[in-house]
Amino acid sequence: KSAKASRYSLAVLVDPQEKFPPSNKGALHKLTEVARKMNIHVEMITEDDAIRLLEFDALFIRTTTSLNHYTFHLSQLAAQNGMAVIDDPLSIIRCTNKVYLKELFEKEKISAPKSTLIFQSSHHSFEQISEQVGAPFILKIPDGSFSIGMKKVNNKAELDEALKVLFDKSSILLAQEFTPTDFDWRIGILNGEPLYACKYYMAKGHWQIYCHYASGRSRCGLVETIPIYQVPRKVLDTALRAASFIGKGLYGVDLKMVNDRAVVIEINDNPSIDHGLEDAILGDELYYRLLNHFWRMLDVKRF
Repeated sequence: KSAKASRYSLAVLVDPQEKFPPSNKGALHKLTEVARKMNIHVEMITEDDAIRLLEFDALFIRTTTSLNHYTFHLSQLAAQNGMAVIDDPLSIIRCTNKVYLKELFEKEKISAPKSTLIFQSSHHSFEQISEQVGAPFILKIPDGSFSIGMKKVNNKAELDEALKVLFDKSSILLAQEFTPTDFDWRIGILNGEPLYACKYYMAKGHWQIYCHYASGRSRCGLVETIPIYQVPRKVLDTALRAASFIGKGLYGVDLKMVNDRAVVIEINDNPSIDHGLEDAILGDELYYRLLNHFWRMLDVKRF
């Protein structure tokens, strides 16, 4: 009955087993709570509910996306059937491919770390790669996330070991200049406007935000949410410009300040929104803005 009485219905795709979901339970509860006040029916669905997807007006993907994955297939299905969808298929294609982002940044002259492509079919020496991007450097698979699928390389032995592990996951790797900072900026952007800003600090004693152990245990650095007006103008402008080449959806642009330059590390199509972290400044207003974006998209389709 509540679904019929509501103006619109929104399916939120989640994976209860996911170790690092994009939104915690508190955020999903807040989204549902605010939606109720806006006369939007929200229902959490999983991969098992895919057959019911077309019962809804809109789809919000809150599990980590990748190509050749059910998240991408459901995004495609939703878009093809006229639903409002975040993350839309094109944004997933563009953001989950670090090779595409590298070429985009070069083409549009967006400041980014020096990088080069490494192909499994070619021979690579530590010296050759170091000449192009410096040493140490980072090796990444094109579709890694949450600090998974990347290795820091200091010497030839580490390169050989990293290539062995990462070429098992992808035949193309990205070697990227190592740019150490205490934290990364994350600018959350919705429909071309800043939504939130955070400083993601590196895990203590580690070079990444997440530190993963062979045992399967993980730890992460602190998160500090910053009012938009306190974000350095270079960081904000660079993030907005970079996201403008991806689309009008929800993105998280990761940047570092290096020698007074805002350097884009990557653009995420499925950025974190956790209750108590990314929503610390805006509170319920953040969820209102997200839901209002869906509402406006659906109004355009309806009329």
